[in-house]
Amino acid sequence: MKVLHSWLKEYVGDNLLDPEKVEELLNFHAFEVDGVEEIEGETVIDVDVLPNRSSDCLCHRGVARELATCLNVSLVADPLSETVELTNTSDIVVSIADKEACPRFTASLITGIEVKNSPEWLQKRLKALGQRPINNIVDATNYVMYAIGQPLHAYDADLFPKVDGKWKFDVRFAKEGETVSLLAEAGKEEDRVVELKGSELLIVDGSSDTPIGLAGVKGGSYAGVHDGTKNIIVEAAHFHPTVTRKTARGLGIVIDASKRFENEPSRELPPFAQRDVIKLITDIAGGACEGMVDEYLVKTVPISVTVNPQRVNKLLGLELSAEEIEKIIYRTGSVVSQERGGLLSVVPPFERTDLLIEEDFAEEVGRIYGLDRIHSIKPDKVDLVEINLQHYYSEIVREALIDQGFSEVITSSFQKKGNLQLFNALASDKSYLRESLAKNILSVLDANFTHTDLLGLVDVRVFEIGTVFEKGDGEVTERVMLTLGVRTKGNGYNKKDEVVLEQALEVMKSALGTDFSWQMENGIVEINFTELLCKLPLPSAYNQTKPKPAVTYQAVSPYPAIARDIALWVGEAETAESILDTLTKEAGSLCVRQTLFDTFSKEGRTSYAFRLVFQAKDRTLTDEEITPIMETLNSVAIEKGWEVR
Repeated sequence: MKVLHSWLKEYVGDNLLDPEKVEELLNFHAFEVDGVEEIEGETVIDVDVLPNRSSDCLCHRGVARELATCLNVSLVADPLSETVELTNTSDIVVSIADKEACPRFTASLITGIEVKNSPEWLQKRLKALGQRPINNIVDATNYVMYAIGQPLHAYDADLFPKVDGKWKFDVRFAKEGETVSLLAEAGKEEDRVVELKGSELLIVDGSSDTPIGLAGVKGGSYAGVHDGTKNIIVEAAHFHPTVTRKTARGLGIVIDASKRFENEPSRELPPFAQRDVIKLITDIAGGACEGMVDEYLVKTVPISVTVNPQRVNKLLGLELSAEEIEKIIYRTGSVVSQERGGLLSVVPPFERTDLLIEEDFAEEVGRIYGLDRIHSIKPDKVDLVEINLQHYYSEIVREALIDQGFSEVITSSFQKKGNLQLFNALASDKSYLRESLAKNILSVLDANFTHTDLLGLVDVRVFEIGTVFEKGDGEVTERVMLTLGVRTKGNGYNKKDEVVLEQALEVMKSALGTDFSWQMENGIVEINFTELLCKLPLPSAYNQTKPKPAVTYQAVSPYPAIARDIALWVGEAETAESILDTLTKEAGSLCVRQTLFDTFSKEGRTSYAFRLVFQAKDRTLTDEEITPIMETLNSVAIEKGWEVR
């Protein structure tokens, strides 16, 4: 959310700090600031508003309220604290089919306007926020949204047919296959026509049942404001966040309005937005407001939360007095009163839809007081109540397999195809739950065998202890599997894979002290770990953790490696170490690994075969770079009297 320092100052007043101090204050008490820059002569602060505060802080007033809270000052101008007084009009009729999908819908009629360019100050502010000015009516609706967080949309009233002298707005769900023509996107000339699935919420012209916009997402080209518009109807409503999100994401139309509706701003905002947009439009476009209609079907009931100061201190590790906690909560704009037993009764401001339970207010106390002032407390040592069987034997298995050269991997529980489909998948290739670890392990072997030379390995050995899911009799069951995989050749399964796996299984049997069954196929072993645990005795205590050797981290190059082999006949007096030392020095810094992989002697001479691996940290190496190095090594070998095979 980008905000203008000058705009924030209109709310906070002279108490507002300079931009650098504002950035520091927000970082320590509210939100992370991604940057501060000068645009169009305005200081723009890019605030990373998290989802739990997006209902009230995706606007200048919300961020200003946060700054006032952190500074412990009052807002000099607060548009949400003033009473809204607008006359009612009977010229507009609103019909809502599903009150949960649209609990509130307001519409105001403004007549006698003149559509033209917005004044310079308004255009300047919108441009600084990255918005393209369109005309004074559309710009006014956007301005109010950035001011208090309530999206609005304006229609040309004269393009709506009247029924019995009234304009009719209906809100209903779409019909499958129905289409709606949407306003052209920024930078495009043609309107976009989308076909609907039936789950989208629509605003329609009640006289003809024609869709005129996607509720909460984007307005339609039907009755769009144009240069000749004289009379407009401005809509400000509240739409269900989940319905809005599904529509916006499903159609790929994620804009500022839909982002705000997705995060469910307060249902009390529409009248405030109507008041502000009516004033702004009549100031810059002329005309007069003929009244507003307000269909409020599902009203928000104010809540009262009981806050125990002792519990707040316990959660935060603080020792604040009840009075201090009360004062901090009061700074959020909440109404706080004392109850019996030192408890606090708190009514949050209507725009703070995130303050619902006692823990929410404990979080407020912590961040406003200062998280940097809260010190870590080491918890008391307690006796173990029980030993976790899976954890205990998993550690034994890990140590046994790691000693055998295996590496543990953790792969995704989701896959592209399967029998157990998710209702809300993260992505199209992650729509199903895995029923086996075998495919995952096979993918790991395929992806990692190419790195054996670079790592100085002769094969790849991996294992995973993970949960798989099965469907049976209408229920989903879970079980833990232990799956091992070995790859000794780059072209796939090899008989040698089974030899390595059988050795590992014998080591596991010895470590666990019991026999068990398994399934082996194509270099993969699967063991039902849940079933195995039932055969193992319950331990009385965890094993002592073995100290780990010190590890030094070294950055891994993202560029591929190149391997080259060199084999030499040398005299029996020569050692592999001395030869390798010579080759390494001559190969230079690009040679990152050297491995002796073959040795044999014949007729008083010995043959040593070395694999040299080359890799750069800043580029992909080419044959043109490596070939001269290998030619140099051949020349050095000849000078030493070694025969290159």
